[in-house]
Amino acid sequence: MTEVKEEIDLEIQVETMQTNHSRNSTLKVITLVTLTLQNAMVALSMRYARTRPGDMFISSTAVVMAEVVKLSVCLVLVYRIESLSWKHFISILNNTIIKQPMDTLKVCIPSLVYLIQNNLLYISTSNLDAATYQVTYQLKIFTTAVFSVLILKRKLLRHQWIALVILILGVILVQLNNSTDKSQKTYPDQNRIVGLVAALIACCLSGFAGVYFEKILKGAEISIWMRNIQLSFVSIPIGFIVCFVTDWNKINEKGFFFGYDLYIAYLISLQAAGGLIVAMVVKYADNILKGFATSLAIVVACVFSMYFFDFTISIQFVVGTMLVMCSIFLYSYTKQKKLPNLNTTQRA
Repeated sequence: MTEVKEEIDLEIQVETMQTNHSRNSTLKVITLVTLTLQNAMVALSMRYARTRPGDMFISSTAVVMAEVVKLSVCLVLVYRIESLSWKHFISILNNTIIKQPMDTLKVCIPSLVYLIQNNLLYISTSNLDAATYQVTYQLKIFTTAVFSVLILKRKLLRHQWIALVILILGVILVQLNNSTDKSQKTYPDQNRIVGLVAALIACCLSGFAGVYFEKILKGAEISIWMRNIQLSFVSIPIGFIVCFVTDWNKINEKGFFFGYDLYIAYLISLQAAGGLIVAMVVKYADNILKGFATSLAIVVACVFSMYFFDFTISIQFVVGTMLVMCSIFLYSYTKQKKLPNLNTTQRA
């Protein structure tokens, strides 16, 4: 009877492992598709929004509204996940945000940095075609690595340093090519140098904010959703201040929501989703998957740019893009340790 029971328990264990493996595989596929589409669509959608005919919306207001959407979604998620009553929910927010001012102040720095970064990305996509922007923005891998070494005291492996050098060379080739799209011909006032500088500064800010955010997440008993709520509670007031300081004349003359339509609402939702997808990626994806999704997003952005923006690709652009994608895979590569065979162990 004991042997029969052990065999039944073993079968149940194997079935459970197979079920969990299947579920994790499904979640990884969903994560890959979601991350790829989000990465590619943000670049394409922002580019179209800044070059389409019609009234031009005020980009600083869109950045703030994306934070408002993200805050709303995170509040709903925390409420649903914790299965709280409204009274308990308000108490949790009060204890986490209001009664811990020093902890909340920690997120002021990344909040301000993310706001500046998102505004710079609008400037970059206003002056660079979607494909070039998508490739150039991968320099955030380099800046993240550098800040990880400086702030988190991490040590990079030799192949990772080689990957960063290849990444820089690839981006240089892409930036020196003469590829153009139809919007650059329609709007000759676009300045490629301004777009490049904005993208480079955004990469630096992205690297710093990401590493700093990772540092304050470590050792804190707080969910990433609650930490995003903290970020939004700080960034929204700062965002409104930035809006009225930088674009007061436009807002006063035309209104806060000037130029808004369904497409801008979609763009804002897409940007807000980016911060939430990161949390899903951290939980379910590994470095190889993230690298594959990023590379795939570059290909998607290039293909869509060719068909929808009449983007002409040169050999130099292709070579530079291939170098960037190779560097992403090389940087993400880690040797997998072989796990012992469970069945062999059990038989022994």
